[in-house]
Amino acid sequence: MDLMDIIGISADDAARIRRRVKRILELRKAATGLEHLKSDDRARLDTVKNGARLISIPSERRADELAATLQDDMSWMAPATEVVWRAMRRSVREGWPGLRVPPLLLDGPPGIGKSHWARRFGELLSVPTAVIEATGENVSFGVVGSQRGWGGSCPGRLIETVLQSRVANPVMVVDEVEKAGTAVSMKGHAFRLAEALLPLLEPLIATRWSCPYYQVKFDMSWVMWVLTSNDHRRLPEPLLSRCPPIPLRPLTLAELQGFVRREGVKRALSETAVDAICEVLAHPTLQRHHPSLRVATRMLQRAADLEQRPVRH
Repeated sequence: MDLMDIIGISADDAARIRRRVKRILELRKAATGLEHLKSDDRARLDTVKNGARLISIPSERRADELAATLQDDMSWMAPATEVVWRAMRRSVREGWPGLRVPPLLLDGPPGIGKSHWARRFGELLSVPTAVIEATGENVSFGVVGSQRGWGGSCPGRLIETVLQSRVANPVMVVDEVEKAGTAVSMKGHAFRLAEALLPLLEPLIATRWSCPYYQVKFDMSWVMWVLTSNDHRRLPEPLLSRCPPIPLRPLTLAELQGFVRREGVKRALSETAVDAICEVLAHPTLQRHHPSLRVATRMLQRAADLEQRPVRH
């Protein structure tokens, strides 16, 4: 027997109740702002339905310790380290719920370790760090995602990093940003990386950033952006106004060798291997092309691979 028959509700009243229940469910679904999404996309967003964590700095002393470690590791990056040091201390003094760092544009010669510094900063903070090469194809879509209807539409690295880590202030690194190309839709519309980044670099606008793929608004104002460039003059003025360049100098041979020795200890390399790398880096042939942290890092990795491989008897 039907429940409606038991409690004595007429067929007309029962139909009216069902319509009302259906309408309430539709309104509730619409209120979430997710009614346009497929079930698997809604499931992805469910991971942050109660918000994402903010990584914070517990004290000014801790901010000093982190900045000192960065300075010891990469002294030639001091101008960038000073900016984040001041931001860390300010976040503690002003009682922010999490660490907020102004967008950084690290401008300097290639091979000095700009992206390495950014990764090290994220590592010290224990926050997720994503590095995007601006020279890659369709990098604009790779960072912020693309709208449905574009060929190969997908979420960008920004929203994917937040969803996977459930951390609202990851470090997002865009390497060699001035070399980014222009993405073109199937209908011929141009989409440039600098234009896509502008709303994300302005905190007030970033609080209600609309994801092109999910078409849902997110608060991205806490994301820590680190852009790198070899020549900031190739960047548009609107981006430079939001992200004033931090000029960086080349690193010296002594600084590079010091980096190698510190990394050698971290990687448990033999003193012989570290001495050999330092000697190669001091060779006049390499010196004519300026010392490169990228080359030194490859040498360290190669030495680690050689020393860790099994020994045949």
